[in-house]
Amino acid sequence: MSAQPIRSERLILRRWREADLAPFAAMNADPLTMRFMPGVMTAAESEALMGRFEAHHRLHGFGVWAVEVPGVAPFAGFIGLQRVGFEAPFTPAVEIGWRLAPAFWGKGCATEGAKAALRTGFEDLNLDQIVSFTVAANKPSWSVMERLGMTRDLGGDFDHPRLPVGHQLRRHVLYRISRRS
Repeated sequence: MSAQPIRSERLILRRWREADLAPFAAMNADPLTMRFMPGVMTAAESEALMGRFEAHHRLHGFGVWAVEVPGVAPFAGFIGLQRVGFEAPFTPAVEIGWRLAPAFWGKGCATEGAKAALRTGFEDLNLDQIVSFTVAANKPSWSVMERLGMTRDLGGDFDHPRLPVGHQLRRHVLYRISRRS
């Protein structure tokens, strides 16, 4: 299942290629793109993250896919599913997440690709529920979650355990969607 690309109307979600590293690293080095993350990433950090995404695919048969816009961009960002890698009141869980280069913001790409990823999670992986979370200030991601039909779990907001106490991005909001939604 994991080797087959996922296609939507305008996008291909596919496994990572070596050629994705340079545009991925450029995207992760962009302060605007990374404004809701703890900081920009070096090329080495981006390469390590790409490796972790692929390792997750090999281990679980699904993961975070590179996003391609045929005829427009061989790499536009990522969208995918992965097991939450830290302990929180809502774990164990599978999360859906995305990061696109600014050229693809406001065009419906995150929503379109995430809908395809959710279908894969529910129909192919038989997941009962998928979560998503982001920092409280990231209203654009909240909007995508809501367009996906996800519901905010008001009692589920949490402090991200990988960020230090007092960090401005530590507080996260939690959204959920179930197969029956």
